[in-house]
Amino acid sequence: MSLPTDFGPDSGGRLKGVCIIKPIVYGNIARYFGKKREEDGHTHQWTVYVKPYNNEDISCYVKKVHFKLHESYANQNRIVVKPPYEISETGWGEFEIVIKIHFHDPNERPVTVYHILKLFPSGGTMDIGMEQGKGLLSESYDEIVFQDPTQLMHHLLTNTKQLTLGRWEHNTNFEEKKEKTLKSITDAKQKVKKEIAVLKNRLKLARETISQFKDEIAKLQDGQFA
Repeated sequence: MSLPTDFGPDSGGRLKGVCIIKPIVYGNIARYFGKKREEDGHTHQWTVYVKPYNNEDISCYVKKVHFKLHESYANQNRIVVKPPYEISETGWGEFEIVIKIHFHDPNERPVTVYHILKLFPSGGTMDIGMEQGKGLLSESYDEIVFQDPTQLMHHLLTNTKQLTLGRWEHNTNFEEKKEKTLKSITDAKQKVKKEIAVLKNRLKLARETISQFKDEIAKLQDGQFA
């Protein structure tokens, strides 16, 4: 893409007090071969990706995405310069993938996120139809916060276009996930609050009991010296 050239080497300077948030989704989908592949022992085909949460073309401000894979891969550093920002491979094991997002504005630092490649079911994955060959999904929601962006970056961030004219959906219902998480936090707070109240009552009872014992001991001592 062609970039504006009238912002100068400092990208027009920083816009103090301005904050722009761009939500993203990153993760992987994995499909089981059904058996171990004889030539290399691989069991899954997988795709790791970064995509916008909202329906917008992030290539307006994203220059490239660097995926760093496990060192066992011949080329562990993969660079993607246009959407879709994803890498597909095959393998047999899970490992951490480093995802670094670079921006068109050279004065904006890259943003790095980390994703554990998931091939097998666990608490953080979702089966989206293994029997239909759709695979296993593990993805996360995050937000890139541009605090005091340069004028160039502000221009790029505020002049994006839609990625598609159709519905923009994700396999994970993040709004539902957010509500469940908030409910879990609220329930946990209520549980802790009740436990604190119980402990306070026990402490109060213990103090009252100690006070009664002290009074009884004092009475006994007074009786001995009477």
